[in-house]
Amino acid sequence: MHELIIRAIEQGGLVGIFLLMALENIFPPIPSEVIMGLGGVAVSRGTMDFWPLMISGTVGSTLGNYAWYWLGDHWGKTRLEPFVERWGRWLTMEWEDVEKARGFFRRHGPWVVFVFRFTPIFRTMISLPAGLAHMGVWRFLAFTFAGAFIWNLLLVEGGRRLADWLEESQHILGWIILGFIGLALIGYLWRVVTWKPRDKR
Repeated sequence: MHELIIRAIEQGGLVGIFLLMALENIFPPIPSEVIMGLGGVAVSRGTMDFWPLMISGTVGSTLGNYAWYWLGDHWGKTRLEPFVERWGRWLTMEWEDVEKARGFFRRHGPWVVFVFRFTPIFRTMISLPAGLAHMGVWRFLAFTFAGAFIWNLLLVEGGRRLADWLEESQHILGWIILGFIGLALIGYLWRVVTWKPRDKR
């Protein structure tokens, strides 16, 4: 099973990595840890080159974050709040979460866009407050790209080193890959099933 997943990543190539990383930052269930980690496995096998993988993954990640930034910047609270409230279950967040992230952004400044790239949930959510605050677009893209690049570097290098270390134990590597995918899906489904809107009273 894990071989099929790795081959799908390899056959999708750099365009596939780009699209998956863009979607990962728009729709929650696709974890970058799996995408770029498997990219690192492909680098270890010699079926994918390191730097093209890094660039395509980081540009895709930046574009996905920009989609949320654009919504915040162009829609504003009036149009965005009903959207988040309507689709909150599937986004696993509600408007109060956005407001909290917005307050954090206001207190600590644009550096949180960079720092939050290393957190599993807030790395996408922080793009909304940045857009709502009308942070300069080039500054947003630069902070996002830098943070995503470092995060992806850790994932790719981790996947590559793990594949090298388990070169003689591919069955263990397979279980680790399937475990990460399973945990990501279970975590998302758990958030969807247990999600309840806060009492507005």
